[in-house]
Amino acid sequence: MTRYRSALACLLVAFGISGCGKSSQQASAPAVAPTELAALKTPPPEYSPQLACAGVGGTSVLRVVIGTEGTPTDVSLAQSSGQPVLDEAAQTRVREWKFKPATRNGQPVPQTIQVPVAFKPPVPRPDECFAIEERARRGG
Repeated sequence: MTRYRSALACLLVAFGISGCGKSSQQASAPAVAPTELAALKTPPPEYSPQLACAGVGGTSVLRVVIGTEGTPTDVSLAQSSGQPVLDEAAQTRVREWKFKPATRNGQPVPQTIQVPVAFKPPVPRPDECFAIEERARRGG
């Protein structure tokens, strides 16, 4: 009977020690899950009524580096819309966007993304388009 008590005591001590070892390892190195980039403020670019009413549209694809502060640090044209004025409008607006930066090990990290910015002429054409055309015909 004392043999069983000794064996049981040894097992309890062994389990207790192994449990303590695991607890201290877990407590000393907490894992911090990475977070992804999140858009906070992404207003659309300026799209002049004259271009929209003239049917000028397209999609600019931009390469955007988001810094650790959550602002674009580099914006470049990855693919043109075919309309330089639209490409420039897209780049100008995206430089003003705000993000919650991605994190790794609890620290913000820069991240590069590609952003399509679409300019679509309105269908059906709003009444404003007819007024713009009339002013153009009259030379004003």
